[in-house]
Amino acid sequence: MIDSLPIAAGYLGVSFTFGILAVSYGIDAGTATLISLLNLTSAGQFAGITAIAGGAGYLELFLTQLIINLRYSLMSLSLSQKLSKDFDTKKRLIASFVITDEIFAVASSKEEPVRFPYMVGLGVPPIIGWTLGTFLGAVAGSNLPASIGSALSVALYAMFVAIVLPPAREHRPVALVAVIALVISCLLYYIPAFDNIGSGFSVIITTIIAAGLGAVFFPVEE
Repeated sequence: MIDSLPIAAGYLGVSFTFGILAVSYGIDAGTATLISLLNLTSAGQFAGITAIAGGAGYLELFLTQLIINLRYSLMSLSLSQKLSKDFDTKKRLIASFVITDEIFAVASSKEEPVRFPYMVGLGVPPIIGWTLGTFLGAVAGSNLPASIGSALSVALYAMFVAIVLPPAREHRPVALVAVIALVISCLLYYIPAFDNIGSGFSVIITTIIAAGLGAVFFPVEE
C-alpha cells in the first residue's frame, strides 16, 4: 500500500477532472462514481463518457473500450510471468482488475515474485483515490458555476499533453505518430463526409491508422 500511495494521489487529481466532465455530460454523481469504481481506466473512461454523450451504440462503445484498453491484456500477460506460485485462477482474476499502467510498472519492477497480498495492497489505494476523486469532482461540478467547471475541464487536455510530450521529445517516431493521429482526428471531425461517424469509431479509426503507420515505418528494433 505504501508503494501505491503516490499512484493514489495522482489518480485523485485526474479522476477529479473525470467527475467534472461526467457531470457536464449529464451523468449524475452517483453513476460517475460507480463507473470509476467498476472500471479503473482513465483513457477508457474519458473516451467512454464522450461516446455515451454523443449517443454511441453498444457496439461502438465496446469496440472503443477494446481498442483503448487492449494494452492491459499485454501488461497482464507480462506480469503473469512474475507472479508467485500460489496465484490460482481466482486470485489472478482479482489481480487483473487492478492492473493499470502505473500499478503494472510498480509490480513488474519487483525483483522477487509478486505475491497476492502485495497485489491487493498495491491496488486498494489507487481504487480509493480514483473513486473518491471522481465523486469529489462530480459533486464539485454539480455545484460550481458553468464557467469555472468549463475552465477546470481544460485539465483533461493538459493531462494528455503532459503524457505525450516527454516521450515525443525523446523519440521522433512518437511525435510523428501523435501528429498523424491529430491530423486524422481533425479530418474525421471537420470534413462533412464523416459526420455520421461517431466519436467512438473516430477513436478506433484514428488509433488503428496512426498506430499501424507507426508500426510499419518506425518499428522497434529487436
